[in-house]
Amino acid sequence: MARWRTPVSAGARPDGHAQPGERDILPRRDRPDAARALTRADLAQALAVCAVDPVSSVLATARLEIAARAGFGAAAGQAWGFPDVGPLEAVCWAGANLVPVIPLADPDRRAQAIAAFAEVARVHGRRSSSIVGEQWAALALWEHLSPHWPPARDVRADQPSMAIGTAPTLAPEPTVRRSVPAELGLVLPACVRMFTEEVGYSPVATGGSAYAERVRALITEGRSFVRVVPDGGGQPAVAFKAELGAVAGGVAQVQGVWVEPAFRGRGWSESGMAAVVAATRASVAPVVSLYVNAYNERAVAAYRRVGFEQVGTFATVLF
Repeated sequence: MARWRTPVSAGARPDGHAQPGERDILPRRDRPDAARALTRADLAQALAVCAVDPVSSVLATARLEIAARAGFGAAAGQAWGFPDVGPLEAVCWAGANLVPVIPLADPDRRAQAIAAFAEVARVHGRRSSSIVGEQWAALALWEHLSPHWPPARDVRADQPSMAIGTAPTLAPEPTVRRSVPAELGLVLPACVRMFTEEVGYSPVATGGSAYAERVRALITEGRSFVRVVPDGGGQPAVAFKAELGAVAGGVAQVQGVWVEPAFRGRGWSESGMAAVVAATRASVAPVVSLYVNAYNERAVAAYRRVGFEQVGTFATVLF
């Protein structure tokens, strides 16, 4: 995916002065129903908003934590805050994904936050590959943006958000382990096949290296898990894989769960996920989460057998 780039004013730029050619597209409005671009000085407040529900906000929290450590450039995105004046009540991460985090109980205030983020998103134009987050927030944001943005490629409106904070209820598969950098050539094709099956197109079809670099980074950081077995010709093959796509706020979100078709129907996803949960809780985060399409009833049932419980509902709008 392309690095997030957008023209912002010197006042709104999170990490420094305006660059040549940048213009002021997000001035402070000083309105209680408007949103604003956040700076690093706002990140403690933003992270406190996300901490209200660490599971549902982990995607945004992970990027905000990077921004707090190394700046928004390293996090490859921006953060918007609501309201424009006063303490933050909601945030929206804007990068490769647009992720609203709105832990508000009052429906009118929720609606104001959504409208405010939609106003900013319309100004910037669509630069994200998806809108993802709590079901009501993601779909409400898309409702505001759909008249102005290009059509969505897919709307996945019902995605159970599941989590486990205890030991798995099934025995972990002992051969599931973290992959190592030397195995990139083995792991990357499995990741590409999973992505293509799940999303409908190849992430490397255009020849870019961003996806491969993402897989490489996950392996290097110890966030890629595999089960490797001999294939029909005796060569090593990835039979099961999963990654910790986002880790923040005491939560590790599992993404990219995949079993090689030849090995499906043997319960390898359940035992593999049990191993991922056990290893993650031992050394990464006490809570493991994921979200899955509701129509994938077999996957939902498999995760329940491992010990995951539904704690919410997500929605994803794909472009």
